[in-house]
Amino acid sequence: MKQKKTLANILRRVEAGLLAAGTLWAAAVTAGSDTAGAAFSALAEALPERALRWELGDLRPGDGLSPAAALTIGESPLLLAARGEVAQMQALERQELPEEDGETQAPTVTPVEEIPVEPAAPLAADNGVPAKTLIPTDPSGYTVCGRVYISSSISRQLSVQEIQKPFAAALGKEEPQVLILHTHGSEAYTPAPGTEGIVWSGNCRTTDYRYNVVRVGDEMAEVLGEAGISVLHDRTLYDYPDYAGAYDRALASIEKYLEQYPSIRFVLDVHRDAIEDGQGNQYKVVSEVEGKGVSAQMSLVVGSDGSGLEHPDWMENLRLAAAVQQDILEQYPTLMRPVLLRNSRYNQHAATGSLLLEAGAAGNSPEEAVLAGRLFAERFAAVLLEKANSAGQGESPADGEKSREAAS
Repeated sequence: MKQKKTLANILRRVEAGLLAAGTLWAAAVTAGSDTAGAAFSALAEALPERALRWELGDLRPGDGLSPAAALTIGESPLLLAARGEVAQMQALERQELPEEDGETQAPTVTPVEEIPVEPAAPLAADNGVPAKTLIPTDPSGYTVCGRVYISSSISRQLSVQEIQKPFAAALGKEEPQVLILHTHGSEAYTPAPGTEGIVWSGNCRTTDYRYNVVRVGDEMAEVLGEAGISVLHDRTLYDYPDYAGAYDRALASIEKYLEQYPSIRFVLDVHRDAIEDGQGNQYKVVSEVEGKGVSAQMSLVVGSDGSGLEHPDWMENLRLAAAVQQDILEQYPTLMRPVLLRNSRYNQHAATGSLLLEAGAAGNSPEEAVLAGRLFAERFAAVLLEKANSAGQGESPADGEKSREAAS
């Protein structure tokens, strides 16, 4: 009899605990609802997924994995043991731009919807991914400097007059002058269907330099070298095999390069974007460039001190971005998407000539991305050389031998 009472007490406590847990869960789900109807809708939407997770024995939805992903990794002891890393990688892949380690990244805000314009000409070496050209059509919500649209996530009000002042960084006579690197070097593009021999290291990622952003950096280094600007191209994959901590590893290298080569004035961190439609399908962003073909669209990302980390000269980076973008858009009106000003630093505090370049998106073909890198490098060189020549700092001979690469 005593054992039965003890068992009954235990069962009552379990029932009470489950009831309390259910009540707390329901309260959390309906917390943002301001009417009974909205609360009921929220519960109706969340209950099926919770029931599915319960049936799968997956009670950890907080890590962001979908029920399908949880079911898949549950079939593999190896993946199950690395669930935290899998969840982290999935979360990173969903972001437009991964946030810098240790910093708080504000959500991407698109103040004005960018209008998709379908390209009129057929795409060369088409990889089958739907293509769009994204251009801003309304200045509302942007800071507009000439042709340049700036989408800002920081709280500080921007001054057009401040942004349009001359940027501080300038070429010197010593070499090397520009450092190109890739914090996320394994970020890759989509080759044409039937392409064989690619080993993917993750979702739209590969260590194969033929298909990742390092190839874009190769092209940029060659173009800058041909313009007479000495380049150091670091082809290290800082995001492989571990994605987490890539910015810390890249910063350590940047600081070493700057210490070893004080002549470096400009640091270009070349990435690619990842853009999806409302159904999660990849699409690519393109620009038809007369006489040159179809290029991937690009965007410049500028960091700031909005996260609370020290970055006193971020305005210099923004001035550089605005000057380069203005020049590019005068030549190629649809090549650049709006400049993004973010709270995170993205290691740009290391030099006043620092920029993060997004060359296309995961859906773009490698050829479209390479053309984008070439066009950017041509105009970037023109802007730097114009400033150097106007200041009487140097000449602009074409010297392809000045481009150098760091061992990966």
